[in-house]
Parts: sequence; C-alpha cells; structure tokens
Amino acid sequence: MTEPTTFAPPAAARSDSGLVRSLGLFTTITIIVGGVIGSGIFKKPGVMAAQVGSPEVLLFVWVLAGVITIFGAMSIAEVAGLIPETGGQYVHFDRIYGPFVAYLFGWSLFAVVQTGSIAALAYVCAEAFDRVVPLPELRGAIGGLVLHLPVIGDIAPFKEAGIKLGALAVIGGLTAVNYLGVRFGGMVQNVSTIAKLAGMFALVVVAFLLSEVGRVANFTTASATIRPQGVAMIAAVAAAMQGAFWAFDGWNKLTFIAGEVKEPQRTIPRGLVIGMFIVTAIYLSMTLAYMYVMPVDQMAVSKLVAADVAERCMAGGGKWISVAIVISTFGACNATILASARIYFSMARQNVFPRFLGAAHPRFHTPAASLVVQAVWSSVLLLSGTFDTLTDTLIFVSWIFYAAAAYGVLLLRRRLPDAPRPFRVPGYPVVPWIFVLFAAGYLVMTIYNDIASYQKAVAAGQPGFINSAFGAVLVLAGAPVYFYYRARQRKLAAASAP
Repeated sequence: MTEPTTFAPPAAARSDSGLVRSLGLFTTITIIVGGVIGSGIFKKPGVMAAQVGSPEVLLFVWVLAGVITIFGAMSIAEVAGLIPETGGQYVHFDRIYGPFVAYLFGWSLFAVVQTGSIAALAYVCAEAFDRVVPLPELRGAIGGLVLHLPVIGDIAPFKEAGIKLGALAVIGGLTAVNYLGVRFGGMVQNVSTIAKLAGMFALVVVAFLLSEVGRVANFTTASATIRPQGVAMIAAVAAAMQGAFWAFDGWNKLTFIAGEVKEPQRTIPRGLVIGMFIVTAIYLSMTLAYMYVMPVDQMAVSKLVAADVAERCMAGGGKWISVAIVISTFGACNATILASARIYFSMARQNVFPRFLGAAHPRFHTPAASLVVQAVWSSVLLLSGTFDTLTDTLIFVSWIFYAAAAYGVLLLRRRLPDAPRPFRVPGYPVVPWIFVLFAAGYLVMTIYNDIASYQKAVAAGQPGFINSAFGAVLVLAGAPVYFYYRARQRKLAAASAP
C-alpha cells in the first residue's frame, strides 16, 4: 500500500468548499450530547444487570465504558484536528489506510452500523409507545416462525410483531418526512433533545428526593441467582460492555460535519472530549438512580428499566417516562435517517455505490433514492432480530473501525511527525494504545460470548444467533461491490483515454 504524502482534499471534499462554518463550541457539544443519548440508557441497564448480577460491577462497567470511550474520543480528536474535513472518518481512513478500507467503512455504515441504529432506535420508540398504547401481537405459527441462516444462526422475523410493525411505521414515516424535505428536522431534533434531558433530570430528582422505595442497600446487594465467577465474570463484563458502548455510540459523528464547524482544528477535539465527559456523568447519575430504586435482580427482569423505575417512584410515572423515551428515540431516529442517507448519496457520487443512489429528487432536492433504500434495508434488519441483536451486531462492527481509527493516530505520528496538531492526545502513546488493545480484547471476548450464547440456545432447543458473524458477513459482502466499481471505473477511464 502506498503511504499518503499529502493531505490535499480529494475532489469530493473540495466540492464542499461552499459550506458555511457556523457551528461553535457550544453547538458541537450539544450535538454530541443530543446525538449520543438515544435509547441505550433507558433500555440497556436491565440487560446489563442480568449479565453481571452485581450493582458494583454494573457501575464499574459504565465507568470503564466511559473512560475507554473518552480515550477513543481523544485519539480520534487528534486525527480530526489534523484532517478537519467534511466526511469525517471516511476521509480519515482514506488518508491513513487507502480507498478500500475507507470504502469498507462507508459500506459498513450502510450494511449494519447506521441502518442497524435506525432499526434499533425505531424498535425502542415503538416499545415505549406500546407501554402507553398496547400494540397488537401475532399468535400461532406465524408469530413463532423461525428461519435458519447458515453460519449466522436463527432469526424470528415475526417475534414481537406488534412492536416491529410500530417500528416499521416509524422508519417509513420519518423516511417520508425526509424524502419531502428537511424543514421540520431542526424542530424535531430540538424538541426531542429537550424532552429527553428534561425527562432524565426529572427521573434522577424523583428517584433520590421523592421516592419512598429507594434503598441505599441496593448499591451493594448482589443478585441471589446471577453470580458469574472467574472467566465467566470476564465474559459477562464483556457482554455488558456491548450495552454500555451502544449507549455511548454516536460520538464520532461530529467529525462528519467538520466543514461546517468554526475553527474545526480546535473546536472539534474540544467538543468531542467535553461532550463525552458530560454524557458519562449523565449516564452514571441515571444508573445510580436506577439502582437506588430497584435491586439488581428486579432490574435484570425489566424490559424498559427507566419506565419501571419511574412507575415505582410515582403512580403513572411509567407513562410519562415512556412518552419521553418515544420523543427521544423518535428524534434520534430522525437525525440518523437524515444524516446517514447523505453518506450513501456521496459515495454514489464518487462512483463506489450504485449511481442511482446519488440522484437528488428534482422537486424536493433530497437524496430520495438513498432514503428509500436505507429504509428498506433498515426494515430488513429490524425483522432479522430483536433490539439487543441489532445493537450488539452494529457495536461489534463499529468497534473494528474505532480500533483502526485509534491506531491511525500512531501511524500518523510516525508518517507526519512535524505536521501541526492543534490537539494532541494526552498521555501519548499510552492512551491510544490502551484503546486499541482494549478494543482488540473486547472484540475477541464478543466473539467468544456470541459462540457460547449460540451453543447454549441450541442446546436448550431455542433459536440461536451469532451477532458478530452476522456483522462480519454484512461488512465483507461489500468487498465484491467495491472491486466491481473499481473495475468499471478503469474501463470507463480506458474508454475515454485518447
């Protein structure tokens, strides 16, 4: 592979030169906080409690996930300051590793990361709505239908059919809104961010100050039945980390809009680091509130722990926190649909995706084809599994690229030692190396957990699914597409040559 010797922007980046740099530090921080906090902190703590069985370990998982995420944010912040261009990590990978790795990153966003996020957010939105207005379910043979996929495992497309139908409606409705234009996008985003932060603040206050069921003893009382030891505890922590990392996911999206940030070399790194410290503090406060109200065994059987905690604190509390979750996830899903379609739109314009995805609607001036294809694939992923399957799959894939991005800091320090760096990773090279090694270990433990869970499910006569295998298959499926378009570009270049 030929190492890059310059950071001159490619044609796609130069075409963005007309963007207005209007976003300051405060706005970048709110983008991080509002974009990261979606459904994870409302939904995942119950699953995590069932995995580790200890309130102290559960809190440790959140702290560890926050620290590691901040290490990753600081590492990527250095690259973002060095290459402050719209396109974010797609451009970073192109400069560090070449066009093939950059393409696989972009393909993975379509194959599982962004579309999986859309499906998962829509799922939680519908699940929270189901607590307010019950949704119908399918019974009998159709509802219990299981399909087997070689290597990957079994899928139950019609399990929790009512919630999935509601999620399909969310995906379809928001896609239609963005197809027709983005006039209401800002309003939806502002309302959802305010609603979720207000709901979270109110829940913490009510749990600690007004709750009559809270117990300090819950912070140290372990589960009576869930007690993993030794290697099993390490595997349980790794499994719980998937939930925590889903809650923290999205922090790297700020780099995609670098062309619209004032003084991006300074603002983006500061926004990333400050924003993630704020998110970590919020998550720790929420987790402590949950544990204060509910013992770990009760958290472990909760499907939507935030709503159950609110209901314990006050009559009808579950309803209003469910409404806040609906608004929060609806807004996060809208933002993901809006931003993600632009990635595939841009890749098509660079001739590495089907050309029709790069066509703008002649009337609405939106990436209409990309929006429709994104909605269709998100719906397929939604039917392929449950919320936890979706999030575990996309987090596994995301962390492959997070590790590669952090390792890029080490490569760029060697290749370009004298390049100006407005932000340098504190504690270099220890911090990026910790992140890279942790990510590698985490990915290995994730594969171990997936295989063990699959074998356990099959032994019990239940559907089994290997999330990491599913994610790897989806990512690698993009390789033939890349080489097809590269070959086509060579033919077109040869045909046009004099």
